[in-house]
Amino acid sequence: MFANLNGWEFIALILLGLFIFGPERLPKVISDALRFVRSVRNMARNATQDLSRELGTDVSLEDLHPKTFIRKHLLSDEEQAELRRPFDDLSRDMRQFTTDVNDGGRSRPPEMPPAPRTSDAARHRRDDPYDADAT
Repeated sequence: MFANLNGWEFIALILLGLFIFGPERLPKVISDALRFVRSVRNMARNATQDLSRELGTDVSLEDLHPKTFIRKHLLSDEEQAELRRPFDDLSRDMRQFTTDVNDGGRSRPPEMPPAPRTSDAARHRRDDPYDADAT
């Protein structure tokens, strides 16, 4: 239950509870909070069991997220594959791109020839609306 709290955070919570509720009421507040958490878990368990019984499939608590629920219980495998295909193609292209970048350009096509150089006189013509050296 407190897996994501380190020791200092846990001690800070206990001290905060002592300051807010006092040493006399703190044990009752903790027991009431634990009883509330147990009742919420029990309600969630009963809701998933009722939903599983109504749908005729096994439903877990993670399946109650709307996107997961639709994907798992309403779409067929073919429909899921059809919806996932563009993302799979994009993922494959991104893997190929990172492979090309990471291999040092060995599989890269030959580079474009450099652009032709223009003389200083051609760059500083009066009809240019901007200074080419400033941009």
